Amino acid sequence: MKRFKLFTIIFTLFVLSVNCAGCKQTGELTKYEFRGAWLHVVGNKTIATMDMQQIQQWFLHALDSLQMTGCNAVIFQVRPTADAFYKSDIEPWSRYLTGVQGKAPEPFWDPLQFMIEESHKRGMELHAWCNPYRVTLEESDTLCADHLYFKNPEIFVKHGKQLYFNPCEPASRAHTVKVISDIVSRYDIDAIHFDDYFYPYPIEGEEFDDQAAYEKYGAEHGFTGEQMKGDWRRYNVTLLIKELNQAIKSIKPWVRFGISPFGIHRNKKDTPDGSGSETNGLSNYEQLFADVPLWVEKGYIDYNVPQLYWKIGHERADYETLIKWWNNNTAKGHLYIGQSISTFKEPDLENPQTTQMARKMELVRTLPNVHGNVWWPGWSIMRNSFNISDSLMVRHQKYHALVPAYKWIDSNAPAAVADIAKDGRVMRWSQVAKDAADPMQQALFYVVYCFPDGVDANKKNMGNPAYIKKITDKCEYNVIEENPSHGAGCKYFVTVVDRCWNESAPSKILWY
Repeated sequence: MKRFKLFTIIFTLFVLSVNCAGCKQTGELTKYEFRGAWLHVVGNKTIATMDMQQIQQWFLHALDSLQMTGCNAVIFQVRPTADAFYKSDIEPWSRYLTGVQGKAPEPFWDPLQFMIEESHKRGMELHAWCNPYRVTLEESDTLCADHLYFKNPEIFVKHGKQLYFNPCEPASRAHTVKVISDIVSRYDIDAIHFDDYFYPYPIEGEEFDDQAAYEKYGAEHGFTGEQMKGDWRRYNVTLLIKELNQAIKSIKPWVRFGISPFGIHRNKKDTPDGSGSETNGLSNYEQLFADVPLWVEKGYIDYNVPQLYWKIGHERADYETLIKWWNNNTAKGHLYIGQSISTFKEPDLENPQTTQMARKMELVRTLPNVHGNVWWPGWSIMRNSFNISDSLMVRHQKYHALVPAYKWIDSNAPAAVADIAKDGRVMRWSQVAKDAADPMQQALFYVVYCFPDGVDANKKNMGNPAYIKKITDKCEYNVIEENPSHGAGCKYFVTVVDRCWNESAPSKILWY
């Protein structure tokens, strides 16, 4: 049954590819779109019961599913609770990997390095997803003996049943910057990613216990009185974001920094100037003390992914209202939309026989400042929850897409590939040596285009994603094995994509 279903999907994709090969490019056929997926590990107690081979196979299954459904970025959680899903000399191994915080995997392996290599093999970026302040998730969580908490307890705060770094403590910021700098220095990641957990979500009847710190630090930063405490908290979070961006770019200028905040910045009723959204819910600014539009304006972050996890028509947080608000309030960087897969089962307001997916995707692809999506949770794509995988493969992400270029970091395109030639059914090429030696121009991926008989291999048709056959980190391509639609008269060329997704001119054309 599974083989039959897979064959049906592949055949459908082939027919769609042939039928759309010469069609006009529309919102459905965008060549440039960020298509990420979050793969979380926090709270997962199953991984620790699996051996290395089982975990790796599970991860590979997820990556294959993301690749098959057209994703081009993996946002993989590597620092869930001030611990490490990778080899670190600064923080302990994660309890979500081995079951015991501080216990190394046996036999030894490095999940982050594994995911980087396997994502890049599949033409997908790897973004290292970290949480800046959370130290424990459950009250029963036990910290390992050499945890920083036991060396410097004064920089931590207990809130509810969880333990957090105190965001206002300089030592908290310094430690976080040290951890992130270490990841950027040692791993070939494409971005650092933070989610929505800055100051913790409020607990009714309990105030975050930072009054003593406010009295200690507030005045020297220009904040006094209870009415300015919120501003002081936002100041401290912004200071961390600014320092992190500076640290990342000083180590590897091409590594991006992205934030995925709660979907409401401020409600209109809470803004004296009426600049907030027509919503009525918790907000980043008032409750989580994160001023994300400020970070966008100042260039402290490269991309923003507000989590718009509501349906169109939600009474307090309407998806359409919010996506338009973020579009209208994002003048710099990239704006991607955090999409909850569970909401895609909701009926369309105008046609209840269908879901809201088509309308949501239409908004993403027609609003001028929106550059793509991130799917939550990515594991649901592997499980095809609510038929999400089928929908992406057959319609919404049926062709490859390139991540929109980060022109403010680097706008120089690399040179075309060198020495491209046919070796039987295999095409082989190399990157120009000068570019290969330059970290900013070095190839992240190569893009293989195929134009069937009767279609010109030119720059105009190069803009149609239907002709992209593969995004690869290799310098070869088998035209028979890797292109089901290959036929007589096909023409191929290859381009280089650098670390900021600037695309080179095409190579010379190879005829088959």
